[in-house]
Amino acid sequence: MKDLIIPFERLKIVDVARVGGKNASLGEMFQELHPLGIEIPDGFAVTADAYRLFIQENELEDFIRLELSKLDQHDFSNLREVSSRIKERMLKGTIPQVLADQVHSAYQKLCEKAGRELDVAVRSSATAEDLPGASFAGQHDSFLNIRGNEKLVSTVRSCFASLYNGRAIKYRFDKGYDKHVIALSVGVQLMVRADLACSGVCFSIDPESGFSDAVLITGCWGLGENIVQGAVIPDEFLVFKPSLAKGKRAVISKKAGSKTKTMVYSEQGGVLNLDTDPDKQRKFVLNDDEIETLGRWSVAIENHYGMPMDIEWAKDGITGGLFIVQARPETVHSEKDPFILKEYSLTQKGKLLTSGYAIGSGITSGKIKILHSPAEAHLLKEGEILLTEITNPDWDPIMKKAAAILTTKGGRTSHAAIVAREVGALAIVGAEGALDVLKTGDLVTIDNASGKIGKVYEGKLQWTSINHNFRGLELPKTKPMFILADPDKAFDLSFFPNQGVGLMRMEFVISKSIRIHPMALVHFDQLENELEKGEIESLCQDYSDKKAYFVDKLSQAVATVTAAFYPKEVILRMSDFKSNEYANLIGGSQFEETEENPMLGFRGASRYYHERYREGFALECEAVRRVREDMGLVNLKLMIPFCRTPEEGKKVISLMEEMGLKQGENGLEIYVMAEIPSNVIQADQFASIFDGFSIGSNDLTQLTLGVDRDSEVLGEIFDENNTSVKWMISEVIRVARAKGKKIGLCGQAPSDNPQFAKFLIAQGIDSISFNADALLKGIENMIHAERAIKN
Repeated sequence: MKDLIIPFERLKIVDVARVGGKNASLGEMFQELHPLGIEIPDGFAVTADAYRLFIQENELEDFIRLELSKLDQHDFSNLREVSSRIKERMLKGTIPQVLADQVHSAYQKLCEKAGRELDVAVRSSATAEDLPGASFAGQHDSFLNIRGNEKLVSTVRSCFASLYNGRAIKYRFDKGYDKHVIALSVGVQLMVRADLACSGVCFSIDPESGFSDAVLITGCWGLGENIVQGAVIPDEFLVFKPSLAKGKRAVISKKAGSKTKTMVYSEQGGVLNLDTDPDKQRKFVLNDDEIETLGRWSVAIENHYGMPMDIEWAKDGITGGLFIVQARPETVHSEKDPFILKEYSLTQKGKLLTSGYAIGSGITSGKIKILHSPAEAHLLKEGEILLTEITNPDWDPIMKKAAAILTTKGGRTSHAAIVAREVGALAIVGAEGALDVLKTGDLVTIDNASGKIGKVYEGKLQWTSINHNFRGLELPKTKPMFILADPDKAFDLSFFPNQGVGLMRMEFVISKSIRIHPMALVHFDQLENELEKGEIESLCQDYSDKKAYFVDKLSQAVATVTAAFYPKEVILRMSDFKSNEYANLIGGSQFEETEENPMLGFRGASRYYHERYREGFALECEAVRRVREDMGLVNLKLMIPFCRTPEEGKKVISLMEEMGLKQGENGLEIYVMAEIPSNVIQADQFASIFDGFSIGSNDLTQLTLGVDRDSEVLGEIFDENNTSVKWMISEVIRVARAKGKKIGLCGQAPSDNPQFAKFLIAQGIDSISFNADALLKGIENMIHAERAIKN
């Protein structure tokens, strides 16, 4: 007789036809990766032959074939009825005695190893499952907390029957699998007591952008079903693979989810979903060492299989150990062409109604349809936007009809997110409060084209889309680089043709993510405004040292951008707020004086060494030191803005060394903005202090012509092509080249004006940095300019 039971220790990935992808992968990992220190819970597989024996002895084959022949394969209007009749007959079937005996025997061997009667997880594993191009995520049933021989055998039968879940029938039809040939194996695996700890999902690439150098880990308290079902917004951690390889601190981003539910085992069997204690909701489920361990394991699993992987992990609340409980190929980005990109952008502003995690990049519009269960599927019309609390695999057959999917719960590894990626639909998950502000029939626009946060706007807004094909695209010799502010866009933008980031604006991170004046964190106890103190307490509630809040937030944002473009250089400009902008931060008004002309006032280098801001600058430097030294992202370079005199430059360089950032150490380069006429007039002196220049064309034009760049009245005079401005630019380029220093320019003019691009390249500039929406046009202008100069 063919094997009906095979222990994991005898299974390999080549056994997919016998035990399905899930079980074959577990056996492969148990044999090949467990010896490397990756913990895999032991278990065994009930084979596809056992399933076929069950079908044969219960004379089910003809019955199933007949029922499937009745299926409406156009609208699937009777899918639920066909599924129900097949499953009902299968659940009444008798497990063959020989199979029951072998399941009992294998279970007893597991219990004998452990010295006690065990709880096990019982998971379905279809023979076409987990192959590239088809995740089968959640199509078949899994059961947790199963104990005892009789209960185990009954659960195996329930898994067999789940092969004919309505969602699974529809999924196989969509994927083109022969509905009569597929069989089902069942995996029986030691339970990890994650109900007493935590669990979650790892992707060995960023699942949204396809960025391959990062591992995304999500986690929640209790059992991971809450993540898969989208019942909670989980914690998210990003681990940078090159930092792991160098033995450096590799956690580049940590975002706490609300984790409002904790799924635990019930004493009566099955599971309960309990409210999470509010204090526990705010705590991360993993510490940095555990995050990095999962990151290393994910890389090892990816390397073993030679492809990006979707991995489930669990932590045992009794032993404290981490385990990998499942691994399957990632099925979306593995099939995408990395050189093809469709870029969307809104051309209209609108009223923001709600937001959440963006799944898929694009923009669409449609009417909202609120549904509360898959039973209401017939109410959804083609092109409507589905809004619901959470989805599960029963929703799959109707999700393709929606123009977009909105869920009020869930994270980037929830069921709704995974299926939306697979079917190519836009989705926003974790849009808390959406059901309070939206109703059926509302016309809205979904914008998933502006970073990790998807936004829902009122009405139908206008947008544009452009198809890009980067294959074989020629890059100019002069480096095209990005001007970048928002870290959430970094992974996506890294796929564009580029030579790194010529200007990362620190101010965006401080104003959008941190929101608090750094001196208000340093001197929190001295704050006079009680309302602002309360706001700061709320934002920093998980930090005993409020200064650590600033360093954490800033270092993670900078690390995300620096990692996205690694090993290309990323030039971070230290903070360049004006005093009025600093005053608008929480707690800022107490530390800023009113200036008549903030543009020419207390800004840039002058702030850094002044007693009124020196301690704030120390926080900026500590964040940068952490990124470069602790995380190993030495491609990060620094830039000092609005440095009026060489003496100021020396003061700042010296101060930065005191704060742990020594010029030249570990390749640290420090540049200066060339944006004041004195930077040009004394360029040779600045060149002896700094490693390079970046021309800030807006301020340089303003200060050369004496024109307020924001003046509507004098707008026509403000022109980078003015002879005086161009002399300034050509002169600083000349000095930089003579001194062997790098020099670039950040600004819009080279993309708007081909002649200005030609002028810069003719002067010998090293790089030109563009905003994302101007990069491709800028590259085109640069290539034409280089050809024209050459000819």
